[in-house]
Amino acid sequence: MSSVNLKDKDFDKQHIWHPYSSMTKPLPCYHVKSASGVRLHLDTGQSLIDGMSSWWCAIHGYNHKDLNDALIKQVNIMSHVMFGGITHDPAIQLCRLLVELTNPKLECVFLCDSGSVSVEVALKQAIQYWDSKEQPEKKKFLSIKRGYHGDTFGAMFVSDPQNSMHSIYTSYGPDNIFAEAPQVGFGDEWDETDIEDFKQKIKKHHKIIAAVILEPVLQGAGGMRTYHPQYLKRVRELCDKYNVLLVLDEIATGFGRTGKLFAQEHAGICPDIMCVGKAITGGYLTLAAVISTRNVANVISGGRTGCFMHGPTFMANPAACAVSVRNLEIIKTGAWETQVHNIEKILQKKFKPLMESGHRKIKEIRVLGAVGVIEMNNQIDVALYQKSFVDLGVWVRPFGKLLYIMPPYIISEEDLNHLVDSLISVATDDSLP
Repeated sequence: MSSVNLKDKDFDKQHIWHPYSSMTKPLPCYHVKSASGVRLHLDTGQSLIDGMSSWWCAIHGYNHKDLNDALIKQVNIMSHVMFGGITHDPAIQLCRLLVELTNPKLECVFLCDSGSVSVEVALKQAIQYWDSKEQPEKKKFLSIKRGYHGDTFGAMFVSDPQNSMHSIYTSYGPDNIFAEAPQVGFGDEWDETDIEDFKQKIKKHHKIIAAVILEPVLQGAGGMRTYHPQYLKRVRELCDKYNVLLVLDEIATGFGRTGKLFAQEHAGICPDIMCVGKAITGGYLTLAAVISTRNVANVISGGRTGCFMHGPTFMANPAACAVSVRNLEIIKTGAWETQVHNIEKILQKKFKPLMESGHRKIKEIRVLGAVGVIEMNNQIDVALYQKSFVDLGVWVRPFGKLLYIMPPYIISEEDLNHLVDSLISVATDDSLP
């Protein structure tokens, strides 16, 4: 029988390569027919409470009327136009909002396609900055272990070289510099020795370092680890001392996820370059932005090329920009602050008994803003654990040793309670390996 005549699920299994999966031994896929609010509706008729916000981007849930209307309106006007030599209202409105919402020192916006691409842009900006200052030897990057910045080529090589999914590619790319991961947690008492390894690395290598790049306060796909804001503050001070740019990857943390609009605000600092993505469109379309200081932009523009050499085909896509504008207008109302605070309170309350009693399978439980993490002692069987979650009526996508949730901000208390109860139930189920 021709492959094109296969049933949808069989065709999917044979021909479609899903993320972080195998074509010969694919993980099970659940067929979503529609989504609304915080629920994913499967082809079986079952509805699942979404604990992942579709990899952390759908902060207002699904099928949101205001976002739908903004997108439909723009598609009927102009779905796309190139950005080279052309500008348009949605891009101008979006960049105006980004400049307004971020630190006053961040003034210049470069729009791009996705979070990983925004990291590529930031790395290129850092390299071109020093080339423009006639210091081309400053081309390495200093990062911290357990970090993750995306799957594109440059992003892989500023992510943890050993404990990430990219270790197979290590020998093919640049040899960057990595400090030990911070050990003092977000709410713990600060210990100055935690910054010591980073301090020694930047002191030794600053003459060849273009920029430090890290995720502020919360390391995402590298382990869902939190660290103390004072660490971030010290990093900013050391970058200033040793004349190194600071790039903050706010792709996962930006737009309220940690309880601040941007996670850098926990430390009261400003980067030279910032990457944002994921939640920028409310989960509707792929879009990201790189926002830099005027100094970075001016130095690059005054260099030997006279311009920044990057220009994606779908840069500043009008439809994506329009839905982002409406999304940021919703964020400007401030409702997210109460929503995230309430989620954090419920997570802390629900996890507290288990945190106090402990469990033989669980290593640690962490909460920050609208993020709840259970780190297990052993590697998780993703397919088995995921089926257990689906059987309980929730969508949770585990990885490594981690069971975690980052739900849409609009989730109700009832749904959140069920989501957390399900997380605890699966984590403590002795019948699961």
